[in-house]
Amino acid sequence: MNLMQTQIAAPATIHATLDTIVYAIGQSAIGNILAARSDIGICAILIGSDSDALGQDLGHRFPGKMLVEDEPALRDDLAAIARFVETPAAGLDMPLDMRHGTPFQQRVWAALRAIPCGATITYTALARRLGQPGGARAVATACAANAIALGIPCHRVVRTDGTLSGYRWGVERKRALLDKEAAI
Repeated sequence: MNLMQTQIAAPATIHATLDTIVYAIGQSAIGNILAARSDIGICAILIGSDSDALGQDLGHRFPGKMLVEDEPALRDDLAAIARFVETPAAGLDMPLDMRHGTPFQQRVWAALRAIPCGATITYTALARRLGQPGGARAVATACAANAIALGIPCHRVVRTDGTLSGYRWGVERKRALLDKEAAI
């Protein structure tokens, strides 16, 4: 029996290990969504058009971890994420595992979680809020490293002039998310 067969045959046993990340891919109004969960909480929400590419991205973000696909285990998470995309006012109340970043990235991610739905902030203002007045580029880099799209709402960060800048999941998706949130 190969490893993949073992993973499928005994997911409950495998889920108990600290080095295991369980994931599943579902659909949303902005594309495919990959949700991944560690023993602590959601450690990744990846967005894209290609399911295989999402799986590869997950593997690159969590080298050395055992990745186990288990759609039934994440069905409720996928439904909550899809619901949030459609109705952002509903919120996305899920336990998050934000351990997979530097201390600065974790500070940025925590600050992003404090931005209310429907609001935006500039990279410069967020850097100032974190006590790093010259750190707009570092904030942008921390946003780009965010693996928990929507749960850590880096889509709410804009340029100083209010225009949209790069978004790991595509500027069109960023615009769609902000437009939905603005309609609240």
